[in-house]
Amino acid sequence: MNAMTQSAAKTSTGLLSVIFVALVGATLLFVAGHAQSAALHDAAHDMRHATGFPCH
Repeated sequence: MNAMTQSAAKTSTGLLSVIFVALVGATLLFVAGHAQSAALHDAAHDMRHATGFPCH
């Protein structure tokens, strides 16, 4: 009976993790979808330079 309780607790924790990550991902897509395209381009461009990737 103890093993059954631990297994159920791990499953619910895993499910909550999946739901949380899905919500974060959906929020990120929603915010990026409503941002101005110039702002997204500038953010990506600056990040490429900050990490040392050439882009020109």
